[in-house]
Amino acid sequence: MTSHWASIWGNAVSIAENRPERYAKNITIRYPVRVPFDGAALRLTYDNYCGTEPVTIDKTTLLVRGGFIPVTFGGARAVTIGAGANVTCDPVEASLQAGETVYISFYLKDFTLMRSVVFTCGKLSGGLYANGDETETVDIDINTSRATKLNYFLSNVSILTAQENRTIICYGDSITAQDWPDDLQLRCAREGYDHTAIIRRAASGTRILREYTCLTYESYGLMGCHRFAHEVPTDGADTVIIQQGINDIIHPVGEAVNIFRPMSDLPTVEELIEGLKTYIAQAREMGLKVYVGTLIPMGGWRTDAPFRQEMRHAYNDFIRTTDLIDGCIDFDAALRDPDRPDWFLPEYDSGDHLHPSKKGYERMAAEVGAELLW
Repeated sequence: MTSHWASIWGNAVSIAENRPERYAKNITIRYPVRVPFDGAALRLTYDNYCGTEPVTIDKTTLLVRGGFIPVTFGGARAVTIGAGANVTCDPVEASLQAGETVYISFYLKDFTLMRSVVFTCGKLSGGLYANGDETETVDIDINTSRATKLNYFLSNVSILTAQENRTIICYGDSITAQDWPDDLQLRCAREGYDHTAIIRRAASGTRILREYTCLTYESYGLMGCHRFAHEVPTDGADTVIIQQGINDIIHPVGEAVNIFRPMSDLPTVEELIEGLKTYIAQAREMGLKVYVGTLIPMGGWRTDAPFRQEMRHAYNDFIRTTDLIDGCIDFDAALRDPDRPDWFLPEYDSGDHLHPSKKGYERMAAEVGAELLW
């Protein structure tokens, strides 16, 4: 059987909010990873892309069906990752079975700048952190640990698997950092798309064309020219789904309202489309099929205005009609209220009028065509 590496879990690397307590020491971080298809080995990537100083991972373990397997880097248990750098571990031989969950734990012994991080949420997301070295503890005490939705340093998990198994990348901002990619992975399992893994490359607050350099807003993440080429190359990937652009439209409010968010940051629709085209061109160079999701309703959002809705509609019209992509996934049409098309159907609104509800994310996952999933 011909084998290859395919990613089964992945996240973007973004910038943590700058707080006085941004260093950590003597903690274990653990993440569960659902395995979508069988494999014979595993490898992990740690990424310090947004870090401004080196970080050291002192120990990593893989928990598979109650047993621990040590993870090494060039034969050593500890690894230091330079600022802006990433490392991939030695292949870890393990019999991995579709549908099981494995647990990746790593220990930070000394003071570590916790800057390279991304928030995600969904049915398959989340993890925990604990006091001390708990990398070889099966059941970590709830009194010395705490759940987290922040993903530090660990950016990719790949397994050595049959050639027929493959990966779809979901790229975007907070909409994609939340539930719908997890819902799509669960849909694959439920409907028998057994050869497809769904991973995220998404960071909240990010824009295609701009990023903040001020300390107050730097955690809103990197712009597309600093993200796409870094995040999207992925083991076993053949398709990318892009859903981004809403933050370019809604962030600028004018210096009279917020000195850090001038109206000069607002792109034209043509500029926004050109930014999307750079994604498409890069993805083509990587040999990927490209699907683009329309921007979802935002009626009632705190910066909603007619000119912003006009931009959203024009951008969506391009996505629906361009022949530069393999297909449009019309998330907007799936979630909008037919009586008020700039607004969500109430059941699909989380309440902030920008992010979908849990049911809305499930509806987004349902909108992805079967031709993408095999």
